[in-house]
Amino acid sequence: MNGSEVKKGYFGEFGGSFVPENLQAVLDRLEKEFYTYKDDPEFQKEFTEYLEEFVGRESPLYYAERLTKELGGAKIYLKREDLNHTGSHKINNVLGQILLAKRMGAKRVIAETGAGQHGVATATVCAMFGMECVIYMGAEDTKRQALNVFRMELLGAKVVAVSKGQGRLKDAVDEAFADLVENYDHTFYLLGSAVGPHPFPMMVRHFQSVISKESRKQILQKEGRLPYAVIACIGGGSNAIGSFAEYLSDEHVRLIGVEPSEAATLTKGTAGTLHGFKCLVLQDEEGNPAPTYSIAAGLDYPGSGPEHSYLKEEGRADYVAVNKEEVLEAFLHLSKTEGIIPALESAHAVAYVMKLAPTLPKEESLIVNISGRGDKDVEQVFDMLSNQ
Repeated sequence: MNGSEVKKGYFGEFGGSFVPENLQAVLDRLEKEFYTYKDDPEFQKEFTEYLEEFVGRESPLYYAERLTKELGGAKIYLKREDLNHTGSHKINNVLGQILLAKRMGAKRVIAETGAGQHGVATATVCAMFGMECVIYMGAEDTKRQALNVFRMELLGAKVVAVSKGQGRLKDAVDEAFADLVENYDHTFYLLGSAVGPHPFPMMVRHFQSVISKESRKQILQKEGRLPYAVIACIGGGSNAIGSFAEYLSDEHVRLIGVEPSEAATLTKGTAGTLHGFKCLVLQDEEGNPAPTYSIAAGLDYPGSGPEHSYLKEEGRADYVAVNKEEVLEAFLHLSKTEGIIPALESAHAVAYVMKLAPTLPKEESLIVNISGRGDKDVEQVFDMLSNQ
């Protein structure tokens, strides 16, 4: 257990579990089962085999030679989570949780999704294991990510468009938790980000830490030393905490989370409670979550994971914001320079590294997590560029 963790999933003042009593009993059982199985040799063996043979891990740490030379500074390495089956990092956590759900006897699985990648990954593993699958998705996001909606349905999932509120990720999470409260006795909530009440943030971090376990080993093989910084986009925070986890004790390695300036939770947020846990959140004077927007649906969330809030307050990680123009430029630039079309979410991290790399010596190295591929976003980007 990381030194920043206290009982019941607190990271400093952040985290905890603020839920109805009947739901707390469900979470207590989930916590018990998670801690029972996470280090169980048989569970680990099955999880590792699926990661290797189904997902295609380990994912490469790719030296972006042309981008590095063009920017003229530190070497840029791309952690290629976009090459995973289903196209993003989401499958790592989903596989771990579905194996847990199977051991807990679940027959029905629910999930929330913004960009659709977590929904696709969840629908994929439910198809594998023959489980009923219901995905909650903001109505606005079902329009932006229509291709992923079809992929989920193709895989046998029922996609529920949530029109309440802004019709975005927060609203989908609201509905998923409402479903869990109503159906907790036979439903497993496969939460996709490092948010929510304990034990979800710890559980998601545990399964996503495979990203940094690999990248730390890979960069030592390639460079003989650790990187200057690890950079990842951040909304709720699953790919970022997975990218950071194995470097937390390497204090000379900078950890940088990149947010959308339109939803800069960790840059501008204040302490509050959201979806049953305490974190830094964008909120009004009454403590209600503020409306947010990002061109990347997966980053459109008014809060962030409790561990990220803790790392921000402790100064162990830095959180910065980039605007949508910078993100679009990075999306296009990486595509044309390296032949890699990133997800709009991942393009946030690329946008920041394009500013950071030229300021550093050439002997330094940077790791950028390419959390997902951009196939899902090309139609949206086409429309945005056509309307400029």
